[in-house]
Amino acid sequence: MTQNILTEIDAGVGIVTLNRPERHNAFDDAMIAELADALQAMAADPSVRVVVISSTGKSFCAGADLEWMQRAAGYGLEENRADAGELAEMLRRVTDCPKPVIARVQGPAYGGGVGLIAACDMAVATFDARFALTEVKLGLLPAVISPHVLAAIGERYARRYMLTAEAFSAAEAYRIGLIHEMVADEAALDEAVGEWIDAVLKNGPHALAECKALIRTVAGRPFGPKAIEYTVEAIARVRCSPEGQEGLAAFLQKRKPNWVA
Repeated sequence: MTQNILTEIDAGVGIVTLNRPERHNAFDDAMIAELADALQAMAADPSVRVVVISSTGKSFCAGADLEWMQRAAGYGLEENRADAGELAEMLRRVTDCPKPVIARVQGPAYGGGVGLIAACDMAVATFDARFALTEVKLGLLPAVISPHVLAAIGERYARRYMLTAEAFSAAEAYRIGLIHEMVADEAALDEAVGEWIDAVLKNGPHALAECKALIRTVAGRPFGPKAIEYTVEAIARVRCSPEGQEGLAAFLQKRKPNWVA
């Protein structure tokens, strides 16, 4: 057990829990480092098939911790670059994790907390969750989280919520694509996460990793001969792989593939 996060692996599910409820699970340098290490470990562990990021307490993540911000206020340019780089690397490990990553959002998320949600593959929140990108209120920028937020909600909505710093509801987060579902309470939250986990565990582990890589690559390039070449090569390679052969054989033989218990 670590000071700022809790980790658990249970039946193929890796659970990473933000555990600073008294600070509304706000990020500081220690928590960011622990999250990065936990995500790296989950990515490398073959027993983990899907990762869930959750939080204790009333808030999912309040963004940057005030004490950390006070320390950072005295940093020079190079220290600020290093500090921002740690957050960027942690979020990259979420996005690039070869396993699907689910955000279980039980309460408010601000600033970097919104970035963490956006970096996940799937997100579900309770009806009463609130969201905001508040950096400009402090004369700062949502710079490090911006690639993830833009990928989740698009440029147009990012313009509104990054420039106004206004709070928005779970219903609005659902409408603009930050979350995929919203539910009444934490019991329903666990049910929704459980349904996604059940669905993911039926799928080929290597196919899931390849699918995440496919999405990242295709989304980042214009459609044309190079994109076509990449997609043709991807399906040919996976179709000939041991997992691809097993999946096709199981389908044709009307049985479960060997990765399904």
